[in-house]
Amino acid sequence: MTTPRFDVLGIGNAIVDVIARAEDDFLVRHAMHKGTMSLIDEPRAEAIYDAMGPATEISGGSAANTIVGVASLGARAAFIGKVKDDTLGQAFAHDIRAAGVSFQTPPASDGPSTARCYVLVTPDGERTMNTYLGAAQDLHPNDIDDDLIAAASVTYLEGYLWDPPHAKEAFQKAARIAHAADRSVALTLSDAFCVDRYRDEFLGLIRTGTVDLIFANEKELHSLYQTADFDTAIRALKEDAKLAVVTRSEKGCLVVTREESIAVAAAPVERVTDATGAGDLFAAGFLVGLSRGADFRTSARLGALAAAEVIQHLGARPATSLKDLALQNGLEV
Repeated sequence: MTTPRFDVLGIGNAIVDVIARAEDDFLVRHAMHKGTMSLIDEPRAEAIYDAMGPATEISGGSAANTIVGVASLGARAAFIGKVKDDTLGQAFAHDIRAAGVSFQTPPASDGPSTARCYVLVTPDGERTMNTYLGAAQDLHPNDIDDDLIAAASVTYLEGYLWDPPHAKEAFQKAARIAHAADRSVALTLSDAFCVDRYRDEFLGLIRTGTVDLIFANEKELHSLYQTADFDTAIRALKEDAKLAVVTRSEKGCLVVTREESIAVAAAPVERVTDATGAGDLFAAGFLVGLSRGADFRTSARLGALAAAEVIQHLGARPATSLKDLALQNGLEV
């Protein structure tokens, strides 16, 4: 097997996050379910934007946030995702490249505009997301670069990609290429509502070995196995998955294999400012550890540290060098 050029390559929705603070009654007034992600059309996107308070625009998207975290940890990172050749698309491409990520997907010249996600952050730090997928939906199997996938130690896919049909095909193509090159494939389940929509298909991906590593939070895990009992869900996960990581907010995480479950504590946090990106950055740390040959416990500690950094400020991308932060905490990557 050739030495990989990249530690982690992510495939996901290329989205610009538009982030604003909001009170809980704003969510109620606009019929939003707190803490979830809803797909919206362009008229709804415009209505939300008009009603929002002052906002910050930051390039985002779940897998893209993870990949920026990978680069911040000093690892070699690449991303595949679709934008339009418009102002937001140009901003996305600039931001992700400036973060040290290889991004070569050609932009669309026509069709819907670049995707954006309106993120409302309530005083408790919880985020409620409204996503207009726009050009991100047009990710196509033709956008999957065979050589790029084969050159990455791990290909990381986001569950949100299961919504658009062509993106689903792109996802499956990437997994085939990765496995043919003897590389690993990881999947984040993304959102409990996403799991509700595609439960059987996600279980199929896990049980057939199409994916080698699963990331889920507690809500997503309960949705996947349709049980409110955590231990029951973990037992089912042990049967199905080769390797899985279940994040549990302040309770840390559980690394699950068929042989064992390893509990790892959360990293200390002074104050939760914005929970956006916690799961994305946890995945970044874990994937970097894994791709660099660290054990599961060390990989999970890296993930916990990256997640703790991102939730203490607005936005879903690191505000400081995660590599430096890891070194300060005795975790060399």
